[in-house]
Amino acid sequence: MLTEQISGAQHASEDPRNDAILISVNGALVPREQAVVSVFDSGFVLGDGVWEGLRLTQGRIPFLDRHLDRLWDGAKMLRFDIGLTKAELAARVFDLVEGNRMRDGVHIRLMVTRGKRRTPYQDPRVAEGKATIVIIAEWKTPKPEVLARGLKLFTVHVRRTGPDTQDQKLNSHSKLNCILACMQATEAGADEGLMLDDRGLVATCNSTHFFIVRKGEVWTSGGQFCLGGITRGAVLQAAREAGIPALERDFSLFDVYSADEAFCTGTFGGLTPVTIVDGRPIGGAGERTADDASGPVTRRLRELYKALQAREAQARA
Repeated sequence: MLTEQISGAQHASEDPRNDAILISVNGALVPREQAVVSVFDSGFVLGDGVWEGLRLTQGRIPFLDRHLDRLWDGAKMLRFDIGLTKAELAARVFDLVEGNRMRDGVHIRLMVTRGKRRTPYQDPRVAEGKATIVIIAEWKTPKPEVLARGLKLFTVHVRRTGPDTQDQKLNSHSKLNCILACMQATEAGADEGLMLDDRGLVATCNSTHFFIVRKGEVWTSGGQFCLGGITRGAVLQAAREAGIPALERDFSLFDVYSADEAFCTGTFGGLTPVTIVDGRPIGGAGERTADDASGPVTRRLRELYKALQAREAQARA
């Protein structure tokens, strides 16, 4: 299948169980083929909505409170009412995974839009009724070969916009900026696009956050031109708690090309090593193992992150 030919931090192998999953549409659990929304829905018409990606691990969801806080912040920015409390929305998520008899190795897409519009027009005042809430839970685990070989990145010309254009902290349904970056990276033979900000400094990747390791220090961008990533924040927290210098700072491609290690972070893949950026190898091949291309600092951070993830995983209340 097509997905078997795709590689990257966000891609998983096909799982036939996903053909028969139930999907939550406004609280009702319906078969995959019957899960639909109106063609007048704000998300379909205009990308007017917010979303979160969650992981289910051993029946628990790590960092659930952080994800819901970010979802609520996005809805506040867009000035629409989700229509549920955080506890009620969390209950819907657990209703879905239990309805699908899921417990582990599951990725959840939680999507909320402004709801149905009377006409396909951008003015929010033409929206009517309640927000649309769709939750999709699928069996998905990262491909082991990605960890073994690491990611190849290509610096794309598509820039991350500043908050005066579209604030990148908003996790909106409209992802065209990232899609264009992904297309350019794919055409260059890379797994992800490395994106710069409007100053030419490193911002993030098209679907993950980007880190480098230099002389024992862990660097990521200052955060003004990227989503406030949950995994990004957790990795910074875990590093600092362990006494590893973890800095949010400006840096350029010069620093990337000469880095000791590099990795990407995301809810789906956790910490995924980066081995090539713009054709330049990152780190030393002698540090890698047959099943893990990570450097020593990345490996340690992955274990620290997993421990924090386990501590902050929530089950049904």
